[in-house]
Amino acid sequence: MDSVADFVKRAGNDALALNPPNANLNLTTHGSDWLWAVFCVMALSAIALLVLGHTTRPVGERAFHELGAALCATASIAYFALASDLGATPVLVEFLHGSQLVNGAYPYRQVWYARYIDWTITTPMLLLELLLTTGLPLSQLFIVIFMDLLMIETGLIGSLVVSRYKWGFFAFGCAAEIFIWWMLLVPARASAARLGSGYSKAYMLSASILSFLWLLYPIAWGLCEGGNVISVTSEMVFYGVLDVLAKPVFSFIHVFAISKLDYARLGLSSGKVSDGAHQGLLAGDNKHATPRASTATGVNDGVVGDGRGFHPAGNTAV
Repeated sequence: MDSVADFVKRAGNDALALNPPNANLNLTTHGSDWLWAVFCVMALSAIALLVLGHTTRPVGERAFHELGAALCATASIAYFALASDLGATPVLVEFLHGSQLVNGAYPYRQVWYARYIDWTITTPMLLLELLLTTGLPLSQLFIVIFMDLLMIETGLIGSLVVSRYKWGFFAFGCAAEIFIWWMLLVPARASAARLGSGYSKAYMLSASILSFLWLLYPIAWGLCEGGNVISVTSEMVFYGVLDVLAKPVFSFIHVFAISKLDYARLGLSSGKVSDGAHQGLLAGDNKHATPRASTATGVNDGVVGDGRGFHPAGNTAV
């Protein structure tokens, strides 16, 4: 990543000249250089995950690769905005550190709403990428994703609040994250264990990585948007490292960890395409293709209701 940043510097980074900072405490050119490097990592990772999925998995078994590619692609757009000094709004700081007064008044700090838009899209994808390997019931998947969205939106609102009430929103977000941790480490872990030792080991590796990294995000928030302890450029480095580890690095580790597992046991091998039924549709043979599609959608709760990935009444993934 350093070499990418050096290349950007040599090419000339005039983002801040074209898009001047809108606050007293703002991004620097060095911070922008770093963000361009993260943008490159995210974009290249999205392409690599797509290529890996298309070259190593049959057409009906690329869900995890494509989820990883989608979230990295989304993050690359967010980092394009951040590196360009776009997607931020000035917010009056609550706490001063050092000689930050500007003409005797409290300064404004850039708060990056583009980052929260990114997280609103990508963190549910991360949770799906992880939890779809557990056989967890859909009702529990829904509540985990809801709590994730609640955590992100309370973080955004808190970052925009000037008064100490921001810490109330921070507390709501932390409560939602604690619930997510509990779901990952207790019900989801137990569900993955019922699928077999291979599924359990792969899940625990990925869940441990994501749980640890997500522990650091509230700390970053408290030091940046919340407490104004570190500079905006340092904030970008902190969040950038976390995002690289939690998105592309996590996605590659996860797809390799589950690469030897049987996707059909998870009910995720699409019967609509993996057995060639789509060819019948293209040939106008709807008579045989329609029943296949109706019995292998992988969305009914029978896939996960018994924790084994199969319908209790038989051996058909639904």
